[in-house]
Amino acid sequence: MSQPSRLEVEIGADPPRRLDKALAREVPESAGLSRTRLARLIAEGRVRRAGVPVTEPKAPVSAGEVYEIELPEPAPTDMQAEPIPLSIVYEDEEVIVIDKPAGMVVHPAPGAPSGTLVNALLAHCGGQLPAVGGSARPGIVHRIDKETSGLLVVARTDRAQQALAAQFAAHTVHRRYVAFCHGVPEASDPRLRGLPGVSFEPGGVLRIDLPLGRHPVDRQRQAVQRRGGRHAVTRAELRARFGSPPAAARLDCRLETGRTHQIRAHLAHVGHPLIGDRRYGGRRRAPASALGEEVAAFVDAFPRQALHAAELGFVHPASGARLLFTAPLPNDLSALEAMLSCAGRT
Repeated sequence: MSQPSRLEVEIGADPPRRLDKALAREVPESAGLSRTRLARLIAEGRVRRAGVPVTEPKAPVSAGEVYEIELPEPAPTDMQAEPIPLSIVYEDEEVIVIDKPAGMVVHPAPGAPSGTLVNALLAHCGGQLPAVGGSARPGIVHRIDKETSGLLVVARTDRAQQALAAQFAAHTVHRRYVAFCHGVPEASDPRLRGLPGVSFEPGGVLRIDLPLGRHPVDRQRQAVQRRGGRHAVTRAELRARFGSPPAAARLDCRLETGRTHQIRAHLAHVGHPLIGDRRYGGRRRAPASALGEEVAAFVDAFPRQALHAAELGFVHPASGARLLFTAPLPNDLSALEAMLSCAGRT
């Protein structure tokens, strides 16, 4: 039997008051450790500070403290392999890069017990994938939302899982997303420049540096937190404006961090939600006066958040080579861009 793996976590500035919440904020999402599971590991004596077990989830914490988390050997998965077609961009003995279609869930969860990317991967790989987060997410070291399309890397070996997880935790993985949003986030907009956590870098690149955490009412959403949220930084570069006057935009978004719903929550917070994002965009409608009635109706009916993971770059876990992959816009987003262009593009 292999030895349990260990994860070292340093508590950042302004932490939540209790240990389980602080660890939940700090552990990389690739570890697959929920607050509930962290509380269980604490109670089992698997969390140590300076070599001494801390067994109370409510124990107080201080910034700068370092905790070691012992992760027990995961139980075998009971997920079923399903022969679902995959769009494979790259594959070798260590990793697989997938161009995930919109509508596919990454891993099984309540409400989506089958038909997921993991089910498809188990069939493709003969059931041989390293366990992540217990046995809940074999091979998955990061994820993209169900209705987001684009690139995802999957680990085929324990070595690849550990190496990729470390790169995601260190924020060295390159990720570029194409997004279509309501309104135009211009560097000249005084409203944007006056928002806390919002700035513009050279070239007019919008930088949003605002911590994210669970919404206090809607637990399916993320929200900007004044205290205790996870550090999150999104950069958005304006690529095209649509309409007269401009009423929608194409953005290139780059993630410094990779929090759940990060681009969606950040852009909505600054007043530029993604087209088609019902969860974060609410009742936002496209203005027919700027786009024309036909284009505005198409935009309002777009069935998913207009977000695509277009580029993914990382260091190969075995060779050390730097790899970069691209995925073109899927048909639905190409159609959206073509319709928006009918209203005028600058």
